[in-house]
Amino acid sequence: IIPFWVMRMMFSGIEQTGQVPFDTVLIHGLVRDSQGRKMSKSLGNGIDPLEMAEKYGADALRFNLITGNSPGNDMRFYVEKCGAMRNFANKLWNAARFILMNLDGSEEAGLPDELALEDKWVLSLYNDLVKEVTDNLERFELGIAVQKLYDFIWDVFCDWYIELAKIRLQKGGEPAQCAKRVLIYVMSNVLKLLHPFMPFVTEEIWQSLPHEGASIMVSDWPQYSDALNFSAEEEQMNMIMDAVRAIRNRRAEMNVPPSRKAHLFITTDRQDAFRSGEIYITKLAYAEQITISSELPADAEKMVSAVTEEAKLFMPMAELINLDKERARLEKELEKARKNYEGQMRKLSNENFISRAPEAVVQTERERAEKAKALVENLEASLKNLG
Repeated sequence: IIPFWVMRMMFSGIEQTGQVPFDTVLIHGLVRDSQGRKMSKSLGNGIDPLEMAEKYGADALRFNLITGNSPGNDMRFYVEKCGAMRNFANKLWNAARFILMNLDGSEEAGLPDELALEDKWVLSLYNDLVKEVTDNLERFELGIAVQKLYDFIWDVFCDWYIELAKIRLQKGGEPAQCAKRVLIYVMSNVLKLLHPFMPFVTEEIWQSLPHEGASIMVSDWPQYSDALNFSAEEEQMNMIMDAVRAIRNRRAEMNVPPSRKAHLFITTDRQDAFRSGEIYITKLAYAEQITISSELPADAEKMVSAVTEEAKLFMPMAELINLDKERARLEKELEKARKNYEGQMRKLSNENFISRAPEAVVQTERERAEKAKALVENLEASLKNLG
């Protein structure tokens, strides 16, 4: 039916207007249910788009249908994904609220002349995003274009840049004004890239930001610019972010709360790069103070450590946890783990159990014993590390 419809539109348009109505037709695959079946009345597996739009929002429904879409291939519709896409729309909305909360109406349009390290980093990634989204749209790779936007907005802009910008916004003055202008610039242009996929929320946010023109729908599409290539700053910022992630992960493994700050020692050959990002590491890695050197700190073997490609990171154990309380906690857990392991071994040494129980049950008990033994060994090692 689709080819006949296309041909009818073609000859009708030429006959009635003398013009070809369109030069490109994209025929996408079927939207199937979550089990891969074709939607039909007899199966009762159809999805009412109006109900989905009412519950999750039209933008979330559209974004769900486009995410993971590849030209010509069928796709499965998962209702749960609509909830995830609604969360994405909320993330975008909250980012816009944060920006608007910090504006006072005195912000100038365009980018500032002086850009901070994190400004150049986010602008460089944004510039790449413009090129990638535009190229994928021209190739009808809608799913890839959407995924690029999702990753940038969630991971780069919301989770990192806004957190970095807060440091200057709290200081006030000229640095805060520069951060505001970059926030507005990136948010406004990312909304333009996102508008074909989520038209309603992007229009609403764009209208509330400083802008020119009547509607985002008729605004200029963002263009790739060589002036926004900052590869050196991008590399530098990635080193700093890797260090922050490594420290956060290490602290999370030890259940250290963000309120407990520690002296951070950074051993690296890229000292200048890490010194330029010292303020970010202090804020985001919960450091009391930072010492950057090419030499290992004294007693490094007794410190908590983390490693990235460009640096080795050390934190004194005593500054992260209360040694006495942690030792008491580990001893209590070790006692419990030993009793559990001994109970498992008694069961496995019982000949009646081994001979009468099904093989699958016996194998399950052996696996539990191995896990119990591994837990005992890990706890003993942790206690040993505490001294």
